[in-house]
Amino acid sequence: MGDTVIREITPEDNAQVAQVIRKVFEDMGVPKVGTAYADKSLDDMYSNYNVPKAAYFVVEHKGKVIGCAGVAKLDNYDGNVCELQKMYFLEEARGKGLGAKMIEACLDKAKEFGFEACYLETMPYMEAAQKLYKKNGFVYIDAPMGNTGHYSCPVWMLKKL
Repeated sequence: MGDTVIREITPEDNAQVAQVIRKVFEDMGVPKVGTAYADKSLDDMYSNYNVPKAAYFVVEHKGKVIGCAGVAKLDNYDGNVCELQKMYFLEEARGKGLGAKMIEACLDKAKEFGFEACYLETMPYMEAAQKLYKKNGFVYIDAPMGNTGHYSCPVWMLKKL
């Protein structure tokens, strides 16, 4: 996709990012409780990730945010592990290699921050996402790590960095 760039979030992106995430949830029928949909941070992602050892990226195409993802320290976990968080793409952005580029940007930043591993949570029916995660070195684990509050996400994966 020409005219497409992956860059760090700015305060001006907040409204578009919240719209992207909520649209993906609605399109895929994801529960709104016990998932990122209910996170208070959704409407101000810039501030939420404008902290040490955290970064959030957007995929912008012709001035419009069409995807997003970030990394931050895994909540409520003792250890040097980050979490790949809130990775969502509008339908028009899927299947174009942008997910792999986004994961690369996030994992590069996680390594720069010095994290030893990256954790993620997802939904069982998000099979394309799981295929992408596996292709990028994530493996399934048997139980959740930390406590993200996303109790409706029963698939857990981990990648050593």
